[in-house]
Amino acid sequence: MLDTRLPTASESGRGAPTPAPGAPRCSVHAVDLFCGAGGLTRGLQDSGIDVALGVDMDPACRYPYTHNNGVPFLEQSIETVTADDLPGAFSRGSIRLLAGCAPCQPFSTYSRSRPRADHARWNLLDHFGRLIRETKPHLVTMENVPMLRREQVYSDFVATLREEGLTNVSTAVVNCADYGVPQYRRRLVVLASALGPIRLVSPTTPEHRHASVRDAIADMPRLDAGEETHADPMHRACRLSPLNARRIRASRPGGTWRDWDESLRAACHRKPGGKTYPSVYGRMEWDRPSPTITTQYFAFGSGRFGHPEQDRAISLREGALLQSFSADYQFAEPARTMTAKAIGRLVGNAVPVNLGRAIGISLLRHVKLHHAGRAM
Repeated sequence: MLDTRLPTASESGRGAPTPAPGAPRCSVHAVDLFCGAGGLTRGLQDSGIDVALGVDMDPACRYPYTHNNGVPFLEQSIETVTADDLPGAFSRGSIRLLAGCAPCQPFSTYSRSRPRADHARWNLLDHFGRLIRETKPHLVTMENVPMLRREQVYSDFVATLREEGLTNVSTAVVNCADYGVPQYRRRLVVLASALGPIRLVSPTTPEHRHASVRDAIADMPRLDAGEETHADPMHRACRLSPLNARRIRASRPGGTWRDWDESLRAACHRKPGGKTYPSVYGRMEWDRPSPTITTQYFAFGSGRFGHPEQDRAISLREGALLQSFSADYQFAEPARTMTAKAIGRLVGNAVPVNLGRAIGISLLRHVKLHHAGRAM
């Protein structure tokens, strides 16, 4: 059975990770549900939080998660995970953090038009709530798409937080570019605590200082479409069809397919309804953050994923850099070749590392404020 009491001040100093500047002496141990390739875990670790376990049902996540973060990985669906599967994750005397980003596809603009029964993932947030009831964490964080707030499953999740003593709940819809991510990406961040009032730290990067595409990828070696570098197999760009090669040459940074000659436009864009969808077949701009990195970011026709000046889509590595992963973060075992689609899914579904770090800093500052001098 898990120890549900809060740690004492004397206990909290034992076994704590090396703290980040300004981090409290109290040890915060986290379990990262829906951990994916490890974006949230990496950010939490960078802030000074000790992540003890990652949980995900996707076997492709195991290598990048464990190799880059040194954290055990439990390959299991959250639908079957119970507190008994996490016996060593929360050390006695630590403050327990349950973190996660439930898959957001059921709550996307496209998916919300489909019947709820079509999505087996709709109930995953309910299972997150169930694990909160079973593990009795002191802190919870959840990241997802802003549209989740419109759903009953979200209201039920917040109600579970409060019922389980996590009565201090803070929600914010943020632009990740405001937290050092070189990308425009709006996300819902939920923080909940049993210790006291909590909130996400104020934006760290004002708009005039947003990290740009140039900051993230300007130093990457040049590539032609279909090429990769020997030094980094992740720095590879997908081939372009002859038609798409002509299209990208006709594209300008920040522009759309509307700038092209009529002969280059797709048939769907010539129809009245297609003219309202300009956010495909475009180039990024050097001195602005990138558009949202999706799971299809390696494909020129799937969004504004054209390189600002080279006639190709951004490479797999460049997409990871725009998600604020480090340049040496590995997504595939050295002896294994993964498809662009497989890597795109790992990168595009990840929590941006720098957003994870901001969440971690928020939690640690909160613990320092409400743990100091308090009898636990």
